[in-house]
Amino acid sequence: MSSATKEAPVTGGKTASVAAKKPAGTVQENNATFGAKFKRQMQRNWVLYLMLLPAVFFVGLFAYVPMYGLQLAFRDFDPTAGLTGGKFVGLKYFQQFFETPQFWDIMRNTVVIALGTLILGFIAPIILALLINQIGSKGVKGFVQTITYMPHFISTVVMVSLINIFLDPNTGMIGKMFHGQILMESTKAFAPIYWLTEVWQHCGWNAIIYLAALSAVDTSLYEAAKMDGAGRLQLIKYVDIPTIMPTCIVLLIMNMGSVLAVGFEKVWLMQNAMNLPVSEVISTFTYRIGIIGFQFSYGTAIGLFNTIVNFIFVVAANFISKRVSETSIF
Repeated sequence: MSSATKEAPVTGGKTASVAAKKPAGTVQENNATFGAKFKRQMQRNWVLYLMLLPAVFFVGLFAYVPMYGLQLAFRDFDPTAGLTGGKFVGLKYFQQFFETPQFWDIMRNTVVIALGTLILGFIAPIILALLINQIGSKGVKGFVQTITYMPHFISTVVMVSLINIFLDPNTGMIGKMFHGQILMESTKAFAPIYWLTEVWQHCGWNAIIYLAALSAVDTSLYEAAKMDGAGRLQLIKYVDIPTIMPTCIVLLIMNMGSVLAVGFEKVWLMQNAMNLPVSEVISTFTYRIGIIGFQFSYGTAIGLFNTIVNFIFVVAANFISKRVSETSIF
């Protein structure tokens, strides 16, 4: 037996060898506090944190500081007393909104316009991205992609002006097809017009993220599928769609946060006395009540209600997605 091997005394007919213990780690790593780690991170990446600082300041100033005014929803606003000087009234303005005769009409209009925009605006960019991805020529693909996302940069005022021009019953290229019917005054046509113009304006821009996901597909998958006799539809079904599915789910969850947040500017500019029964949504009603009617507390309560409902939709969509597909944003 080697002299380097030591044996412990025999107990019960068994010999136990004495093994040296491995160190669990350095004293510095085991005893480092959170503050020390943070300081070390700041010293290493201070340039990155410095670049992040303007964005943090911007978000804090325009997203969190205004939240101080949410207390107006629970107070009677008094201009002479400031935001915190009004009388506390609890849920008075929430109850007032729920009891207003327009409540269900406003909610119906908001949900119809928002859900139609959400569904079409979610499906159309995916289809467009899949079609563009099948174009073989890089030059043609880049041209098509550029043409489709350019409408995204058209301002809302210009977009509504174009809608009015195209749908004019006398001179409009589309309006003439309806034999003098004024589509902008039709209660049945308002929502479809809003949906289709939203898809046309933003479809190409929203497709960019799906094209980015498709660009990461291994080309060997396409080659292997083609060798097995797969056509274009089979390539899309078995290669492209599974690749972008996690991206689709994440974007859908994020879009659920704006289910009731129908864009104010476009709806407001498209409104007129004839289509008002179907075009009055939460955002325009809030503007009418809060700004034009000087009922700031009432308008704040409506806006807070809208935000809470959107937050619930996000949490619910994320929970369902996490249970079904194991893909979530938090």
